[in-house]
Amino acid sequence: MSFLSDSSGILKLLAVLAVFFMAVFLAFELLDINKDFDLGSVFGDKVLLCLPSPIATEPIRYKCGLSKACPIGHFAFKMASGAASVVGPKICLEDNVLMSGVKNNVGRGINIVLVNGETGALIKTGFFDMWAGDVAPFIKFLKEIPEGTVVMMATFDDPATKLNEEARKLISELGSSVVNSLKFRDNWIFVGGKGIKTKTPFEQHIKNSADTNKYEGWPEVLEMEGCIPQRLE
Repeated sequence: MSFLSDSSGILKLLAVLAVFFMAVFLAFELLDINKDFDLGSVFGDKVLLCLPSPIATEPIRYKCGLSKACPIGHFAFKMASGAASVVGPKICLEDNVLMSGVKNNVGRGINIVLVNGETGALIKTGFFDMWAGDVAPFIKFLKEIPEGTVVMMATFDDPATKLNEEARKLISELGSSVVNSLKFRDNWIFVGGKGIKTKTPFEQHIKNSADTNKYEGWPEVLEMEGCIPQRLE
């Protein structure tokens, strides 16, 4: 009698468990909570957390590709000298490429950009051949630069053969510290201004030397970036 009673109890327990699992299964099916029903998850053996995928963000790009943003009241610039006699210089201001080989407005010698110091608007560009050209048009150009103008220069091939004392003096008055030592096939980049009171911090120079030249007969390319203070009246 005891054996039959125990068997009956076991059968009842199994029946209750079967009904419980069937009820849970049907509940998940009806509510569409999880189509891949897992009995282990009911008892907490497995906990699946569905977290949102991280949102991919684009890297921040600053004007002219600078490494950081310029403060308010400054113009962002980036420039490079020419590479040997093959690739011309490139000058960018406020995310606008003002001179480059792609724009087809660069040439052998000294390449120059004039920009309004208050607004950053382009005034004029030009290039002057200092190897086979005449320095007189370059001197005339320099003398006609309006007061308050930002002046940006970059060399290509040879910047110095025809560069005489008068031209060097005019460039020095724009803030250059090294123009007087500029020689045949040197590389040089410079940002100054008409009416500047001190020597500019934006200038780089590398000498043409057979011992250090990166290219045969020419030094390596110079690159410079920075923030030009806006002229305030």
